[in-house]
Amino acid sequence: MARAARKSASKRVSPPAASPQERLTRYREKRDFTQTAEPAGVKTRSGPRSDKRGFVVQKHAATRLHYDFRLELDGTLKSWAVTRGPSANPDDKRLSVRTEDHPLDYARFEGTIPKGQYGGGTVMLWDNGWWEPVGGKDPSKTLEEGHLHFILHGRRMKGEWLMVRLRPRGKEKGENWLLRKIDDAHAAGSDDLVMTHQTSIATGLTLEEIAAGRPAAKGRHGTKQAGDKHSPQDSRPATRPPPFQPVQLATLVDVVPSGDRWLHELKYDGYRTLLAIGTGEGRAYTRSGLDWSDKFAGLIDEGLGLDCRSALIDGEAVVVGADGRTSFQALQAALKHDPDAIRFYAFDLLAIDGEDLTRLALIDRKARLEALLSRNAARHPRLLYSDHIVGQGEALLGRFCEAGLEGVISKRADARYVGSRVGTWLKTKCIRRQEFVILGWTPSSKQRGFRSLLLGVHEDGKLVYAGKVGTGFTADEIERLMSLMEKLRVSKPPVVAPRAAVRGARWIEPRLVCEVAFIEVTEEGVLRHPSYLGLREDKKAGAVLLEHETPVASAAARGAGARVAISNSDRVIFPEANITKGALADHYAAVADIMLPWVGNRPISLVRCPQGRSRKCFFQKHDAGTFGGHIKHVGIAEKDGHEEPYLFIDDAEGLLACVQMGTIEFHGWGARIEDVEKADRLVFDLDPDEGLGFEAVRSAAFEFRDLLAQIGLETFAMVTGGKGVHVIAPLTPQAEWPEVKDFARRFAQAVAQASPERFTAALPKAQRKGRIFVDYLRNQRGATAVMPYAVRAREGAPVAVPLSWKELETIDGPAHWYVGDAAALVRRARSSALTGWGRADQVLPDL
Repeated sequence: MARAARKSASKRVSPPAASPQERLTRYREKRDFTQTAEPAGVKTRSGPRSDKRGFVVQKHAATRLHYDFRLELDGTLKSWAVTRGPSANPDDKRLSVRTEDHPLDYARFEGTIPKGQYGGGTVMLWDNGWWEPVGGKDPSKTLEEGHLHFILHGRRMKGEWLMVRLRPRGKEKGENWLLRKIDDAHAAGSDDLVMTHQTSIATGLTLEEIAAGRPAAKGRHGTKQAGDKHSPQDSRPATRPPPFQPVQLATLVDVVPSGDRWLHELKYDGYRTLLAIGTGEGRAYTRSGLDWSDKFAGLIDEGLGLDCRSALIDGEAVVVGADGRTSFQALQAALKHDPDAIRFYAFDLLAIDGEDLTRLALIDRKARLEALLSRNAARHPRLLYSDHIVGQGEALLGRFCEAGLEGVISKRADARYVGSRVGTWLKTKCIRRQEFVILGWTPSSKQRGFRSLLLGVHEDGKLVYAGKVGTGFTADEIERLMSLMEKLRVSKPPVVAPRAAVRGARWIEPRLVCEVAFIEVTEEGVLRHPSYLGLREDKKAGAVLLEHETPVASAAARGAGARVAISNSDRVIFPEANITKGALADHYAAVADIMLPWVGNRPISLVRCPQGRSRKCFFQKHDAGTFGGHIKHVGIAEKDGHEEPYLFIDDAEGLLACVQMGTIEFHGWGARIEDVEKADRLVFDLDPDEGLGFEAVRSAAFEFRDLLAQIGLETFAMVTGGKGVHVIAPLTPQAEWPEVKDFARRFAQAVAQASPERFTAALPKAQRKGRIFVDYLRNQRGATAVMPYAVRAREGAPVAVPLSWKELETIDGPAHWYVGDAAALVRRARSSALTGWGRADQVLPDL
């Protein structure tokens, strides 16, 4: 009875719930609304709500940069300062300091709070949307109890999240909470959510642009303020156009990827173009870096009207016909006779006003691009924004194909821009079309110059015959082609071709490139129903490869990897290319058969990056007992005589077990486990200074090949996926390490002494300026070198790949193949061009 009375009394003395206006007292006391533009919060909502509760995240550059996380509840915004910003990685727990309630209209505030005022600094609207509690529980009650479990429906923060209040320590008065992502379909394996998204959802501006008072663009991201007199390039310092940089390329796939993580754009039929705009001058570049400023002078003139000091814009130069379709043949005609008909569809913004945007997510780059193009649009009517849809890619492809369009380009919305071909940009075509090298022609019995063109492509580093094309030519084009080909006549065919197919052929140097549409490639490697589309003057013959449709997910790779469980397969390991741990495992499963002959049964060191390339990585050569049974050990004596267990693998399961433990790179000794004291190869790592281009490395590799051949050593080349090339001489295991190291040192020093202006064998970096460092130290006991087909922990996930000397003549750089190219790597490893690569029966010569 007494206990019941005490309970009743306890209920009677509970204070009534404060009204929203009362809960905003602290908010108002901290601010002087005559000095700050923040809302005073006069209007509030109270009582139960039947519609959705809102949430907002504001990036706030106050004394310290943080992110203000606010949930609408009971008529106000419950607020926390998340010190490092939210993370979509469930392993990350982010400290969140509870702050005063804010008024509901604060959810629309973006701008700068004056210095000296509470919270002085710039505020950006970073994310917003609505939220709902999980499990039907009363969120007001669970908040009071110290935990909130909720689902966010935002633009950037999605899925389940959890907040938990920490117990106060000592005399702490404030409330510290932890914000954590629940592991669901929206979780990620990296913590780069705030790094990926750097612009406002309302204006498309960066924090710095908001602080500088830059107006928002008309259109999707806000409205330019009335009376704004800002006009393009007025009274601002002159800026040169940004330099060319390699463009990102799309991989041909057999189906359109599904899901809302993909944006889908129309595939245009034109010239891929980089438009580089400066103050009063501009440049236009092809995808291979050719300067076509003269051809696209009109587009450059319009680019000078953009509201910026400088910009680097990626897009496609096209001509749009009366039926709304783009036509490559019409574009070629316009370049000669009607350049004003050319339009530029812009789909990416790589830099603006000196700011590099390539590390931002695609969706944010496109927001900045749309904002740029929508300002003063009348100044540049031929520069157009290439829009996209999110998801529904298969249906879009169907509609495009019915309309006679070329196909769909699919891009990961959260991917950074990588100047290479990686799996974050994919293309699906309605009909197949690609470039071919013109090998010659078959004569015509009529008046016209030829009956058909003979075509070729490069397969595994070798030019091969690909058939003929005899339709699609106008009389003017035939005349033009004959004029070009007559100047390139040669007597011998540049390829081996069926005699019956090329009887009476006229051959030329393989320098011209054309584009051809076709139905399929037969088993004999010849085109079915080809049709000529036009010359590709923007592309080099040496870069023309036959494109193969790659399955979006490789069943073979999945099967090989199934024997080793890969946990956290969705964890993003390469954030700039959005390559996951699962995709990395698929690569190693696919290349296991061609990689194991080199990495197997050899002491190895691993580069492990458990949280991804951008986080902490470390080198490991011993097993601390955590790798499991698929990883083997070999005892090797250290300098003090003590034996240590070194890692080695001998099967695909071992390879994948290393990946499961966070391995990206595999580096191997120059000896096998059967006799670790005797080298089975020499490696000269040609490492260029930062200022040297790849041509210098290529030339150096051929020079090393020739010099080593003069003393009786056959060598093989491998691009490292980094900056250089490895020149490798296989050895019959006979010489021991002191002899091998001494040979490598003396040879490297002799080359450096003969050409001191080009080479150095000295370790100090100061002595490498403008030269190639000949790293001979790979050839000593315990030293390692990256293994063939190993992925590198570098931007874009490049792969170290063996290649023939012939192929080295035309390759464009040491990072040429990437994760996603596994099928092509397996095909070329089994080609005749690489038969016998890395194998030679030879011993160290006298030097």
